[in-house]
Amino acid sequence: MALIRLLQRKLDGAIVFREPTSDPVPAYAILSHTWGKEEVTFQDIEAKGGKCKSISKAGWAKIQFCAEQATADGLQYFWVDTCCIDKRNAVELGAAINSMFRWYQNAARCYVYLSDVSKLSKSDNGAGGERAWEKAFRTSRWFTRGWTLQELIAPRLVDFFSAEGQRLGSKLSLTAEIHEITGIPEKALQSDALSSFSIRERRSWAERRTTTIEEDNVYCLLGIFDVSMALIYGERRDQAFRRLEEEIHKLYKGADFEQYAVKLNLRSFPEAAQFVAREEELSEMHELLYDYSSRAAVVLHGLGGIGKTQLAMEYIRRHKEKYTAIFWLNANDEDSLQLSFRDIAKRVLQSHPSTRVLSSVDLEGDLDRVVSAVKAWLDLQGNARWLLIFDNYDNPRISNKSDRSTIDIRQYLPESDQGLIIITTRSARVTQGRRLHVQKLAGLEDGLKILSNTSGREGVANDPGARELVSKLDGLPLALSTAGAYLEHVTDSFAEYLRLYEASWLELQTTSPTLSSYEDRSLYTTWQVTFDQIRKQNAASAQFLKLWAYFDKQDVWFGLIQHARSTDDEWIRKLAENKVSFNKAVRLLCEYGLAHPEPSLG
Repeated sequence: MALIRLLQRKLDGAIVFREPTSDPVPAYAILSHTWGKEEVTFQDIEAKGGKCKSISKAGWAKIQFCAEQATADGLQYFWVDTCCIDKRNAVELGAAINSMFRWYQNAARCYVYLSDVSKLSKSDNGAGGERAWEKAFRTSRWFTRGWTLQELIAPRLVDFFSAEGQRLGSKLSLTAEIHEITGIPEKALQSDALSSFSIRERRSWAERRTTTIEEDNVYCLLGIFDVSMALIYGERRDQAFRRLEEEIHKLYKGADFEQYAVKLNLRSFPEAAQFVAREEELSEMHELLYDYSSRAAVVLHGLGGIGKTQLAMEYIRRHKEKYTAIFWLNANDEDSLQLSFRDIAKRVLQSHPSTRVLSSVDLEGDLDRVVSAVKAWLDLQGNARWLLIFDNYDNPRISNKSDRSTIDIRQYLPESDQGLIIITTRSARVTQGRRLHVQKLAGLEDGLKILSNTSGREGVANDPGARELVSKLDGLPLALSTAGAYLEHVTDSFAEYLRLYEASWLELQTTSPTLSSYEDRSLYTTWQVTFDQIRKQNAASAQFLKLWAYFDKQDVWFGLIQHARSTDDEWIRKLAENKVSFNKAVRLLCEYGLAHPEPSLG
């Protein structure tokens, strides 16, 4: 960290430089503000012999304010960016920018001077006046500038002041308001370690902030990521950003990262709907899976259709840069799980063809050997930053070892104390990790957001039929998504869909007494409404969906049914006649969110 040049206010009111030395830095206050046209520079104070009582520039008032506030807080020294750095000296400027986050972090107090926020005098500080300054506070330019991001996050004690120098509150007392204005999590504002937030998340905090010089849009993030790099003004923002990415990669991923890195293959993952809410669960998952110095596992337990898989997908989306490899496994049954391990082996060999523990194994042969080889690769020393997701582990093996529909997941876990694991399950008998109970969406607004996202309709929040439908579907994300996918392709109103839903619900109570829970009936009813609509539009498509159900999530392609022309069923003969008929049937299923096209299958 570079040496810091401080300002000191003498007893006679003169302000002088305390030149940088290797001696311990005394306690100091620090100013945060947005620059105006007449700021006091290093040269302005130097021209007065490094000691002055007044400078005829508008920015002098901010320096006096900082000096007076520091004195009031018992601090002899303070720092202001406009004049405490010799910006003509490129070496000093570069060192200062690379050190600035820590300078703000080490300050005893930080004063945020908001020149565009006015507060009435204390004698005229009624409710109306309070509302006025709060509105100006929320729209202050200070919240839009790139450099003020680190000035908000780094210091422990931050006080906000109006243009008149009146205190508005602290970072602690205004945490909720600042979170609403900036989108920065409250934990980050409360001095939680920045390393506990993903790279992507930290980068998002600066997305809507601007800087006067384009490269500064990148340089202002150095402290947020705890990296240093040379400043090259004129290189353009994109090049500066590439260099920043390289430094982040070196710091966070380490020298061994590439040795075990496997490219993320989203094709092996379930299709993700637009994610809503669940911030508490995501935060808890992050805390539990943050440290990869030893094995950690999280069990996402909840009802079918509650959103466990979507929660796991959103966690990956936010934190994928932490891991060398992420593998999604279908734990629905033993056969599916072993095939998932074969897919892992193929992916590892694509990235690392000479991997000895895998290259000698016949991937089309004995799947038990493939599983053992993959586990051996996951156990390799130094290969500690992988993430396995065992999805739909709903049938844990308790006693009957011969039942292939149940699984003893312990046989599929690597032996070494490393790596991270997520398990999604409906079973309360899964005990392989820390259980996180995923519950129904509590708020009506979250359900309305899912319905709006999946239906593509606006004004959902104000539609009485939509609100009633969300209430009926009782916070089940899958049921809401299914209803939304249906409504995207029809002109029915929400109220009309609700009538279809209720009619189907009544029929289901009579014809399917085995669906005993409200949740199961809600899900089945939304699927039944969608299925009835598909059958009206294309009977062959509906019949094909029923046949496809026997394939248990496996891919189906034209070549697979092409030889079924001799069958007695007219609908399948029609599909097998030509690819146009087949694609027409599949396209309808895709439109209603019941299938996902995979171009590589032809």
